[in-house]
Amino acid sequence: MTVRSSDNQDEHYKDAKSSYFNLPALDVSEAFPQATPASIFPPCTSDYYQLDDLLTPEEQGLRMKVRECMEKEIAPIMAKYWEKAEFPFHVVPKLGALGIAGGTIKGYGCPGVSITANAICAAEIARVDASCSTFILVHSSLGMLTISIGGSEAQKQKYLPSLSQLKTIACWGLTEPDYGSDASSLKTTATKVDGGWILEGQKRWIGNSTFADVLVIFARNTTTNQINTFLVMKDAPGLQATKIENKIGLRIVQNGDIVLKRVFVPDEDRLPGINSFQDTNKVHYPWETDGPILGFLVAYSLTALCKQVLAASRLMVAWQPIGISMGVYDMCHRYLKERKQFGAPLAAFQLTQQKLVCMLGNIQAMILVGWRLCKLYDSGKMTPGRVSLGKAWITSKARETTSLGRELLGGNGILTDFLVAKAFCDLEPIYTYEGTYDINTLVAGREITGIASFKPAPSAQRSRL
Repeated sequence: MTVRSSDNQDEHYKDAKSSYFNLPALDVSEAFPQATPASIFPPCTSDYYQLDDLLTPEEQGLRMKVRECMEKEIAPIMAKYWEKAEFPFHVVPKLGALGIAGGTIKGYGCPGVSITANAICAAEIARVDASCSTFILVHSSLGMLTISIGGSEAQKQKYLPSLSQLKTIACWGLTEPDYGSDASSLKTTATKVDGGWILEGQKRWIGNSTFADVLVIFARNTTTNQINTFLVMKDAPGLQATKIENKIGLRIVQNGDIVLKRVFVPDEDRLPGINSFQDTNKVHYPWETDGPILGFLVAYSLTALCKQVLAASRLMVAWQPIGISMGVYDMCHRYLKERKQFGAPLAAFQLTQQKLVCMLGNIQAMILVGWRLCKLYDSGKMTPGRVSLGKAWITSKARETTSLGRELLGGNGILTDFLVAKAFCDLEPIYTYEGTYDINTLVAGREITGIASFKPAPSAQRSRL
């Protein structure tokens, strides 16, 4: 047997290819004219129980403003950028013009909207593209909110106005290669030196990190062994952030590995409100302060800060799968009425109607749970267990809903052109971040039983066998 060299093999297979092998793909509207692709986004038919009736006129108006922008500006380009795993920087000014960055933060150019309005915005963005929703949430509900809670007045005045307009971008660096769910054990260190701090360590899975202007970094103070928070500027000497490749979901989001090699941070860029990891029994949720939270400076432990920030961000994340499921349903609803087989629209068949109704029922329940969580937040009755249960349950129902949508679209259910395949993949990281499904159930379980079960019981030194 003659074995060709690799060069000869390439020539052989080149000769075997057809004359049309390298032609560009047909446009989907030409290749499959029977159904409209997601670049022309379908009208919203998924709000069957009319959530709008529960919203204020201001919340309704903001919802429609965000929906219009997403359908017009993002829907036509999302599949292209998702496939390339690239970020569409040219749409950032358009997202900034919506005036939603900063969410519930009052002052400093931030919108100061209700928690419900903030949640509705997260859902409306995710309905069209989950990556854009994650980009905003990382920037706003994590990065900006941490500065607004733990930062000094000078820091808030310096950073929040430009962040609120998306003229500058933030990321939030807590997770490390060795510490995900167990983030409080992080190893990145901060060593005090004259005029500032030296940061050493690594972070992983940090959204927006490859292009963020302001990196909110959590590090362990080598003197106190407590965790402090620092603002690291883009291109600081010793800082490196590189893109994580080969993701199957949220491909537009630029998740990065951050490496900090003797990065100097001046004293004025350490957040003074975060001084201790130890629980000081001053766990302040926004509703527990005597005055407006944004003007209230308290020495937060990391536990306190994370409880406050994550209570809000986990609630926002719970609304992402609601929006994703709505978009999937809207796409399926239109597709089933357009696509014909056996001489009739797919929507005319009993099996497809049953699946469509199951999806719609899931969505109504998800919306009502999400809305109720917002009201609990407003009334001061939100607890870590309640928001964790909501996030876990909603994401699990969203998985079921998108899976049904994938079935309904048949072969087109694996194409990003028709949204469902992309949404199916985008939901997987959301199912995991802001607390995995299992961790969130344990948070709720601890609250309802009074027993923490996060760590396994210590094993006996000697086996009884």
